[in-house]
Amino acid sequence: MYNKRMKRRKNKDQTRRKLHTLGNLLILTALAILLMTFAPVSREETVYQVRKTFNVAYTQKDLTPPNTDFSIVIPKIGAVAPVFANIDSQDPKSYLAVLRKGVAHAKGTSLPGGPGNTYIFAHSTDTFYNVGRYNAVFYLIGKLEKGDEIDIYYKGNKIIYEVASKEVVAADAVKYLGQFGEGNTLTLQTCYPPGTTRKRLVVIANQRS
Repeated sequence: MYNKRMKRRKNKDQTRRKLHTLGNLLILTALAILLMTFAPVSREETVYQVRKTFNVAYTQKDLTPPNTDFSIVIPKIGAVAPVFANIDSQDPKSYLAVLRKGVAHAKGTSLPGGPGNTYIFAHSTDTFYNVGRYNAVFYLIGKLEKGDEIDIYYKGNKIIYEVASKEVVAADAVKYLGQFGEGNTLTLQTCYPPGTTRKRLVVIANQRS
């Protein structure tokens, strides 16, 4: 009888240890997922806040476009990236590969300098573990305020836009691909909250006359 009780107690202790180990593994896995998902966001936010606190401006070198054929520079947040033209925003196979290298101009929307709305998007991801693979250029566009400058370089020309508004919209909101009024506009879009694909943050800017 004594041996049976000892055996049952030993089995319970072993089960308890296994459950404890499993619980720790689940916690570590959850922490790893959070780190993988939000580390790029945290890094960009930290750099921005340090620069803001110590009033460290971006230099002209920091804001040099990678090319003048099609690229974007946002001075306030130090965002610089090449833009890939005519990318199907509804086809992940088309845009996911591009967003590892820069940002994408939505197929069917206007090209910079022309009438209508130029739509540029970045940081879309299919799964949490792919977040770090995509360009972090637009992580901080939520910091933009009315009047902030956005520079688009296109076919050797520099076209300046000024932020007019921003808002968080549903992931399937497509009206922003269309034209706003009769002027030349620029729409920037990224996933929101940063590191997720739940919604979209949209920034709308008007071309400076």
